Amino acid sequence: MARALVLIDIQVAFDAPYWGARNNPDAEENAGRLLGHWRAAGAPVFHVRHMSVEPQSPLNPAFGRTAFHPAVLPREGEPVYDKTVNSAFIGTTLEADLRAAGIDRLVICGLTTPHCVSTSTRMAANLGFTVDLAHDACAAFTQNVRTDWRGGGDVGAEEIHIAALDQLSGEFARVVSTDQVLATEP
Repeated sequence: MARALVLIDIQVAFDAPYWGARNNPDAEENAGRLLGHWRAAGAPVFHVRHMSVEPQSPLNPAFGRTAFHPAVLPREGEPVYDKTVNSAFIGTTLEADLRAAGIDRLVICGLTTPHCVSTSTRMAANLGFTVDLAHDACAAFTQNVRTDWRGGGDVGAEEIHIAALDQLSGEFARVVSTDQVLATEP
């Protein structure tokens, strides 16, 4: 069976000040390195783009910032899936297309770690795919937690990133570095 690269929501809108402070400024570059490796091997690549329906979101198409980041621009013939929810598998043909291509293993990377990357990774594992998650080709943003149960306050981007990865590691994915992925065949 084949292994595919799935790039989640690596879009220019994530450069907007709206999101606040973030960790891992090299995430897009690392995702680009993975993409170059997959292309050089002629291996399957799947791009996912978030098209938010939230009026204030920079990912809403009305703001004109839903384009892919220059480091990971799709080439002609590489499938692109537009979604409006956190999972790359809901409202798209991604699962069917992966199965039709005989793919059972995925390398996932993208933005943001605790949201669309986490949701898509969990769902991929639940659907029976084996997942490697490239932690340094993902990133998170500082969040103001507005929950009653713990009072709220800012939680740092790196802390959020690590917590999300810890929750995925083992049960849903093998968390690896970009270099670890590049040392293997697609």
